[in-house]
Amino acid sequence: MGKPTGFMEFTRELPGKRPVEERVKDYNEFINRYSDEQLNKQSARCMNCGIPFCHNGCPLGNVIPEFNDAVYRKNWEEAYDILKSTNNFPEFTGRICPAPCETACVLGINQPAITIEEIEKHIIEVAFEKGLVKPQKPTLRTGKKVAVIGSGPAGLAAAAQLNYAGHQVTVYERDEKPGGLLRYGIPDFKLEKWVVERRVALLEEEGVVFKCHSNVGVNVRVNDLLREYHAIVLAGGSTVPRDLAIPGRDLNGVHFAMDFLKQQNKRNYQSDPLAFKEIESNVVGENILTTGKNVVVIGGGDTGSDCVGTSNRQGAVSVTQFELLPKPPAQRTDFMPWPSYPMVLKTSTSHEEGCERHWAIATKSFIGDEQGNLKALQIVDLEWSSGADGRPSQFKEVAGSVREIPCERAFLAMGFLHPQHKGLLEELGVDLDERGNVRAGEKSFQTNIPKVFTAGDMRRGQSLVVWAISEGRECARKVDEYLMGQSVLETKDAMLSMAL
Repeated sequence: MGKPTGFMEFTRELPGKRPVEERVKDYNEFINRYSDEQLNKQSARCMNCGIPFCHNGCPLGNVIPEFNDAVYRKNWEEAYDILKSTNNFPEFTGRICPAPCETACVLGINQPAITIEEIEKHIIEVAFEKGLVKPQKPTLRTGKKVAVIGSGPAGLAAAAQLNYAGHQVTVYERDEKPGGLLRYGIPDFKLEKWVVERRVALLEEEGVVFKCHSNVGVNVRVNDLLREYHAIVLAGGSTVPRDLAIPGRDLNGVHFAMDFLKQQNKRNYQSDPLAFKEIESNVVGENILTTGKNVVVIGGGDTGSDCVGTSNRQGAVSVTQFELLPKPPAQRTDFMPWPSYPMVLKTSTSHEEGCERHWAIATKSFIGDEQGNLKALQIVDLEWSSGADGRPSQFKEVAGSVREIPCERAFLAMGFLHPQHKGLLEELGVDLDERGNVRAGEKSFQTNIPKVFTAGDMRRGQSLVVWAISEGRECARKVDEYLMGQSVLETKDAMLSMAL
């Protein structure tokens, strides 16, 4: 490495952020860039460990020590070449990935881990600024046509890779613009949409065709795609949210988290959040706003956190977040040793902006007024017991803890069950697994219909953006093999073996 003693000389340092009172007034990103000196010190901390477990921690197999070394030496072209060899969209993962690579960092055994995610983001942004990111147009076309259904991270990754292999790729998206979860699910303050548009424009320049307002199974016929294309990739994501079937669920003011987040993302680029109901089939017929309201977010994950940040920006009177499980520990325990991904307490930037957080809480009912509007929640405390693995396994209600709290807007952020079955999947007749996801070979990504493949959350269930990109890349290779008998696309394992 460039500085073998760097990890002993410098400690972990994250970039600064705009003050809370300033950033909650807009929806812009608020994390600053490193100075040149800070970036050099952070990359110098990578310690040339014998076995870089960060490789294994990253679902993409990013070649992390090598790009850290290139950043330390300020060789940006080399750093970018290393990064893009495994990751199509480091500008996305560098902003919104929970960085499992960092929890597997060898330095993390007894020191704070390397700031891998921030270094990754800096590499790609510097590469764009220096003109290193250029369209990768295939020199030859195979004559094969592939349809990718869904333009989220898995669909975009599959489309990019298949286009590099020389196939003609068309991406079908039911919403008005490409990006899927990246555009409509993740708030602008975490991922501004010009970042998505910049990448989509590059893919278009490379030859990928996007057809928006194209809801396959609604206004695009499934049989037409089966006839027109040599292969189809299903990458529609896991979009059916987990509901909470308790009394009062139908009151005005109880909403799924993603409906709330999508509306605000649309408003941010001056789009009518209620438009295109007939085509998109996932548009709520009313404006969801938290201005002047008491807000409760049910669910303690990232989507719930995004609801917290959005509610604060809309001017909520109060924001409270509930989690069914008990409060996690602040540090690793014996049941979550390095380098496993630890289930420890996370405080997001949205929590920093104002939020009451409560753990081991169950919502028993939604309470409404005479007009059918939500006015309160009935909740109860839970007492959990742990299993042999240290994880919470059973709970019981705490006697005498039932109470009501004021609430005019409740958001259900409890995760997603499986992809939407009605329409595309039912008409195709693809097999589903026991969880309701599209069944496909673990390594082949192929469904029971030979020319139809699937990747991302639609296949593996709700997961991380970085896993979706990895799935899209691996699926693209299998589609290429199906079409051509062999593939010119590298696998993750091949890239890792070259690095080692």
